[in-house]
Amino acid sequence: MPLLTRLIPSPVSVDIRAGALDNLAGLLADQRISPSGRLAVAISSGSGAALRARLEADLPGADWYEVAGGTLDAAVALGDAMKAGHYDAVVGLGGGKIIDAAKYASARVGLPMVAVATNLAHDGLCSPISTLDNDAGRGSYGVPTPIAIVVDLDVIRDAPARFVRSGIGDALSNISAIADWELAHRETGEQIDGLAAAMARQAGQAVLRHPAGCGDDGFLTVLSEGLVLSGIAMSIAGHSRPSSGACHEISHALDLLHPHRSAPHGEQVGLGAAFAMHLRGAVEEGALIAEVLRRHGLPVLPDEIGFSTEEFVRAVEFAPQTRPGRYTILEHLDLTTDEIRDRYADYVKTISS
Repeated sequence: MPLLTRLIPSPVSVDIRAGALDNLAGLLADQRISPSGRLAVAISSGSGAALRARLEADLPGADWYEVAGGTLDAAVALGDAMKAGHYDAVVGLGGGKIIDAAKYASARVGLPMVAVATNLAHDGLCSPISTLDNDAGRGSYGVPTPIAIVVDLDVIRDAPARFVRSGIGDALSNISAIADWELAHRETGEQIDGLAAAMARQAGQAVLRHPAGCGDDGFLTVLSEGLVLSGIAMSIAGHSRPSSGACHEISHALDLLHPHRSAPHGEQVGLGAAFAMHLRGAVEEGALIAEVLRRHGLPVLPDEIGFSTEEFVRAVEFAPQTRPGRYTILEHLDLTTDEIRDRYADYVKTISS
């Protein structure tokens, strides 16, 4: 008998609205995530710590752990610290680095994890991947998808604008990533999961086409939903393909070549997506992505995030080495240094006209 349906790994609750944080304790109880109230709450030293006083009275059974940052060592230390706590669940309260560390730590101790985002810097809040700094630079580690997502729009509006806008770049990069996945299907026969591709594509297109900006609750809701859908798309596919292509290869190259100078992830992949679309011949769509990035205050040229033209060209050349076996427009074209430089000059001319 044919399989008529499939189970989709996804959170049991997604709460995106103004004031959502006020119902965190109720959500944990109603969804039976923490019946006893015994929680390990991982917080950042910034936004998470600032919200602790607001939440402590509502979470009397919680133990609070301040996490040093988004490093593998910090995530391992968090997991070790939680082992003797007899907790029901882990709550990651903060930006992307803290949520990634909490996801990794919760996987180590076998506990469900609730992601409470204080900014929208990237799609890691719902992805099955933790991106953590390690001795070799930066690594990606497979983890379970968070069991619940909470995004309080009041909190998001108070976050630094740059790190909220970064999520726009990450969402828009889905458009380029799906184009790369389709290219790989045509050229190498790589299988595409149609549902994962549809979700990731629509997440990117919804952000691309929305007319409002970061101060608008409607836009912030669409962006939050887009980042959640991107994470679910990766869970469905079982890998990062729906949201990671040449755009992310370029970003990884910048991280590896310049580990102390890299910009926020979303800024780098947004720029990478606009350039990758230009490379594949989708000039108008690449220019539209660049236009939307610019409208939201994101970079469209490498010198806007501190990289020279030559450094960017070198990163594009090096990018395929960051993901061996992944086929994107960069592997397809296999451009020389001079060819990349010429294509970049044409990109600059196109988005400036």
